[in-house]
Amino acid sequence: MQTLANFGDGGPGPWILLFPVIWALVIGGGIALLRRTVWRGRRGGQWRQPPAGNDSPITVLGHRFASGEIDEDEYWRRLSVLNEEFGRKGGAA
Repeated sequence: MQTLANFGDGGPGPWILLFPVIWALVIGGGIALLRRTVWRGRRGGQWRQPPAGNDSPITVLGHRFASGEIDEDEYWRRLSVLNEEFGRKGGAA
């Protein structure tokens, strides 16, 4: 019986299966390393701003504006202060 590229006749034998396994481990390790370092920074990772929940100052300000407690000028003035403090760009909340 001829198996693994003529193992009995001087072929590579079962060792030929080792090379694809090694390459799979190298490629998988590279992808894992990239996911933990480079790609995480693009997604946000540890540098991402915390999500604006119900208790964030910008959300509270938006609720106050929507309910009519403050007018538009007051809203934009306070929003610009909050954007400077929390490091957000633009006027969107």
